[in-house]
Amino acid sequence: MSQTSVGDETIALETVRDLVRWGASEFARQGLIFGHGTDNALDESFHLVLHALKLPADLPTLYLESRVTASERASVVELLRKRVETRQPAAYLIGEIQFCGLPFYVDERVLVPRSPIAELIEAQFEPWVTQTPTRILDLCTGSGCIGIACAAAIEDAEVDLVDIDAGALEVVQRNIDRHGLGDRVKAIRSDLFAGLGKRQYELIVSNPPYVPTAEWQALGREFHEEPKLALEAGSDGMDIVERILREAPKYLSAKGLLICEVGGSVPEFEARWPDIPVSWPDFERGGDGVFAISRADLVGWLKGR
Repeated sequence: MSQTSVGDETIALETVRDLVRWGASEFARQGLIFGHGTDNALDESFHLVLHALKLPADLPTLYLESRVTASERASVVELLRKRVETRQPAAYLIGEIQFCGLPFYVDERVLVPRSPIAELIEAQFEPWVTQTPTRILDLCTGSGCIGIACAAAIEDAEVDLVDIDAGALEVVQRNIDRHGLGDRVKAIRSDLFAGLGKRQYELIVSNPPYVPTAEWQALGREFHEEPKLALEAGSDGMDIVERILREAPKYLSAKGLLICEVGGSVPEFEARWPDIPVSWPDFERGGDGVFAISRADLVGWLKGR
């Protein structure tokens, strides 16, 4: 998509609707890949056009017929072109995404938030959690979205956000400060549990790397714009999950619970551990591959191996 051709094509785009339609068509022509907040070209274009025009996501349909100025059209086209040329997920171009109804800053140092764990947070992890947790650990926190959303949903909880990557923790701290949660939420640099000392938690939540190496290599360019460290985890994707299962009991309180996402790697998880007594929550808004297991069940399973 050359500068000249784009300029020629877009002169005739007069309304917000024109820009959304053109963007969606261009995304389809260029073979973009979605899955970082939207799952199709039309929604992605709509999201980017409204952002460039500084309009709200819930814009009434009537305003789609509004005419744009030449400078507005240029701003929109520039952003849509950037999405095509860089293949960066829209959240990186915008610098923000919603998770659990909260805005989070994101950039290339962290995975774009999209975990179905959001639905569990909104339900405060019922029915798996029967008593409100006061100490929560978000392991492999990335942007901090899961732990911060937990802190927002469970007002008295203290939450530790752990990641091995210093760059990710800079993003985490920015999001902690943004939501004014510095009194209850702490960012900690640690290789999983290694730097946590004697801390214990009633709830450990994790969205760790779980993509098998060969599968990661085959992912589209948009996914390769995200940090490999947050996605790839060995030949079957279970390298980090195995460490979490083995080490978690020491950091869970007596009645503690582990919630962990393995996404599309459920077959690999079940092939490696066919007898592990986990529950798989169902999600009303889509998504799967999240398991729950109590400390007691995890300890019993580990002893029997």
